[in-house]
Parts: sequence; C-alpha cells; structure tokens
Amino acid sequence: MNDLLNIEKQFLKTQTDFKNSTRSVNPPKILLLYGSLRERSFSRLVIEECARLLTTFGCETRIYNPSGLPLPDDADESHIKVQELRSLMEWSEGQVWCSPERHGAITGIMKTQIDWIPLKVGAVRPTQGKTLAVMQVSGGSQSFNAVNQLRLLGRWMRMLTIPNQSSVAKAWSEFDDNNRMKPSGFYDRIVDVMEELVKFTLLTRDHKDYLVDRYSERKETGEELIARVNSV
Repeated sequence: MNDLLNIEKQFLKTQTDFKNSTRSVNPPKILLLYGSLRERSFSRLVIEECARLLTTFGCETRIYNPSGLPLPDDADESHIKVQELRSLMEWSEGQVWCSPERHGAITGIMKTQIDWIPLKVGAVRPTQGKTLAVMQVSGGSQSFNAVNQLRLLGRWMRMLTIPNQSSVAKAWSEFDDNNRMKPSGFYDRIVDVMEELVKFTLLTRDHKDYLVDRYSERKETGEELIARVNSV
C-alpha cells in the first residue's frame, strides 16, 4: 500500500515541508474590475462601494477603468491600457470582479479584461494563488449566471475564489441620486463579501507560493534542468 511506483520521490514534498512565512505588514492590495462603460454603470457603482469598504477595512485599492482597452488580438500587449491592466494584476494580492448580466452571461467588456491576462509571463503568474470575490448586477430579477461564469474563470486563472458572492437584482433601484447604494440586504451582503475577501487575503497572501506549488511542475522543472545540464 505504501509503494508509490509512479512517483519520482526527489520531487515529492510532504506537509512537514511547510514553513511559516514572515507575516506581511503592508495593507492588503486589492484590484477591482467592473464590466460596463455606461455613464451610470451600476457594476462600477458597486465596485466603488466595495472600494470604500475595503479602504475602511485597511486595504489599499485600485479600480481599473476598461475604457480604451482593445479587444484581444486587435492590438498587441504593448498597448498602454493592456500594460496598465497587467501591471495592476501583478501589484494585487486580491481582486474583486463585478459584471452586469447581459443575455445570461458576463459582458464582453468584462471578458476582454480577463482575456488580456496571461496565466504566465516568464516566471511571473499574475493571478495564481491570489484571492478573488465575484459579484454581479442585474436589471431585473436576481440571477447568478454572471457570478457562476466569473467563478469558473477565477478557477481557470488559478485564483482562490472565496465562497461568498453578491448578486444585486434591479440594480437601478438600489442607488440614490448621489450614486450611493441604499441600505438593503443587497448592501449588507456586499459588506459580508468584502469582509470575507479581506480575511482570506490576510490568511493566504504570505503562503501563496506554498499553496500553488505542484508535484507535476516541480518534476517538469527538474527534468528540464537535468536535460540542460546534461547537454552542456
């Protein structure tokens, strides 16, 4: 039962290999993305409320404005808006994504932002191991199609998507004339989600490399190193 015939033991780690990291003292760095360019964009207004809460919880926040971001393959990665987005991705320790639900799915604007982010740039993986909270706004009754898609994308980007989420129904009725969210159960849920995001970020950010360390990748890297050394 203890014979692991297919394992290359030099690349296998055990739980005893875990070592406590030095605890970070900087405020958690949270990037927030929204999925609409309307002048009164409710996904943007929700994101602004999230940023206020996160700042109150002691975080440093950045909101990315997707206006001017080209479609993937319609420009190259040197485009200033692409470079801005990728720089913020690398800067962040956690993220919030909020999209309107349009035709039962996230918007093209939301997907365009995510599609510009590669899983790997050289030795840097901009999203892997970072925390993520997903949210959506709807013009009608409450739905969860957009948050479900965002959750799938977060997994694909190898992010730690927190369990809680927010879906704001009839978003047009949830904001006052000053574009501030009214008191409601929807607002309270957003507070809950932001609290949970901060907690997960504080718990995981110093252990990100450990959490995403994989046997298969250690093995592949080791075999590449051996081949390179043997070729010299």
